[in-house]
Amino acid sequence: MTDKGAQEHLPARLWWVLAGLTVVWGFNWTAMKVAIADIAPLTFRTLCLGLGSGVLFAFLRASRQPLAIPRDQWRRLVLIAFFNITCWNILVVFGLAHLPSGRAAILAYTMPAWAIPLSVLLLGERLTARKLLGLALGMAGMALLVWDEFQRIQGAPRGALLVLGAACTWAIGTILQKKYPVRAPLAGFTAWMMLLGGVPIYIGALLFEDFSKLADVGLASALGAAYNVLLAFAWAHWAWIKLATSVSVTVFSLSMLVIPVVGVFSGMLFLGERPGWPEYTALAFVLGSLATVVVPQRKAT
Repeated sequence: MTDKGAQEHLPARLWWVLAGLTVVWGFNWTAMKVAIADIAPLTFRTLCLGLGSGVLFAFLRASRQPLAIPRDQWRRLVLIAFFNITCWNILVVFGLAHLPSGRAAILAYTMPAWAIPLSVLLLGERLTARKLLGLALGMAGMALLVWDEFQRIQGAPRGALLVLGAACTWAIGTILQKKYPVRAPLAGFTAWMMLLGGVPIYIGALLFEDFSKLADVGLASALGAAYNVLLAFAWAHWAWIKLATSVSVTVFSLSMLVIPVVGVFSGMLFLGERPGWPEYTALAFVLGSLATVVVPQRKAT
């Protein structure tokens, strides 16, 4: 799933792809918040994953990109999809129902703070001073927002804990993907991961929610769902494939630094959210944590 010829610098022709991906995923926290105002959580994620993966499959097939997965790789793919797609999407959508979109975006991007200790335990990576600093900053930002949630809703910070759980599952999926890489074309792997990871969500929506209520969805929520299907899932995953196969992981990871910032300000712009000092302080901590993980360390000259 990796391209050994990936570049260390982003070609000018891909700047618009990187900028678009950052904006789309950043504004998606607001779009999700708007959508789930009228659409039941599992139904919403069924639309996102089912239709989004369908659009991606259609695009990949039309462009004649390989979709086949070797038979001995399916078990790994399903395991990774469970953490990266199933758990992430369920926890995020239920957590977001109890949180401002900007706060949810900050908490979700504490993922590297969870990935660092897991990489030490499961991958045998060395815990450097740089990684320890990143871990400390991420944990500080997380603790600040969770404590503030305790204060606000009298000791029941459900939303914050659910989104933190999503960040943990993202970290676990990332570690598993590194420990047990799926030997398959990246495009096909991504499309199948979205589709298969959504299966438990599709079943849950059918069993516990009423699809007929989609007929009563307002225009704003419908637009939020369409944004997710067409941009945050189908287009963004195509963009992710394009970047991941063109540049190094480090270059691509730098785009993550801006996403929670966009998430906070999109909530302010479209939802009238007014972040306070806990959000801004936590945002600084989380960005600092991400920087220690993805920004290359300068070599001594």
